[in-house]
Amino acid sequence: MAPSDAARAQRDELFPGRVSTLAFTDPELVEHFEDLAFDEVLRDSRLAPRTRLMVQLAALVACQGAAEYRAMLGAALAVGVTPVEVKEIVYQCVPYVGMAKVLDALHVTNEVLVEHGVELPLPGQSTTTPHDRATMGLAVQREIVGADVVESLYTNAPADQVHVQRLLSANCFGDHYTRTGLDLPTRELLTFAMLVALGGCDPQVRGHVAANGNVGNGREVLVDVVTQLVPYIGYPRALNGLRAVDDVAPAG
Repeated sequence: MAPSDAARAQRDELFPGRVSTLAFTDPELVEHFEDLAFDEVLRDSRLAPRTRLMVQLAALVACQGAAEYRAMLGAALAVGVTPVEVKEIVYQCVPYVGMAKVLDALHVTNEVLVEHGVELPLPGQSTTTPHDRATMGLAVQREIVGADVVESLYTNAPADQVHVQRLLSANCFGDHYTRTGLDLPTRELLTFAMLVALGGCDPQVRGHVAANGNVGNGREVLVDVVTQLVPYIGYPRALNGLRAVDDVAPAG
């Protein structure tokens, strides 16, 4: 059997002229996957194609799915995600996923961009200096997470762990969230997607459900994002992500 007409049309739009070798070796699996990824999960989605591809890329980095990431990166470029945005997606993953898991995706990104005629390095997007990164990071952290939450994190941290809170403010928020190339709502949506994809991060996922709400990404958007991740991260992690959304932003 072939994928549905809708799935085939969406696949051809994202991957023009590409034929997966799995279509010959594993045709039944490919049929079910393409129907799910390129038809069923899209039926109730309101995400723009660019946004959908961006959150999927972030999730694939978190999953260390280098082969699928390479394929989806080509699709993202085809729907208008810019090289700067692609690099910023990868950079945004570093403080949450860790460089060990990001490194392969970064090399794949560079290879694909060069194949597309992009000259590297790209223009820098940093807006902080070693002297102001902590101050600027703390400010944007308060904006995203909430000043009361940040105050609680510092106040309740054991004396031998306060330095980790300072690292979080200066590095995670100061070095990354202050960058140009992506706006804050997009960065926060990417963070939510990668944390859901990582698994085992339930408290952090709940925190970033609330943070997404603070920057304008409500329940409907977050449920849509998790739905678009299902084909790539599986149902257990997707259902855990939805539980976090329900806990923090229950349906009205």
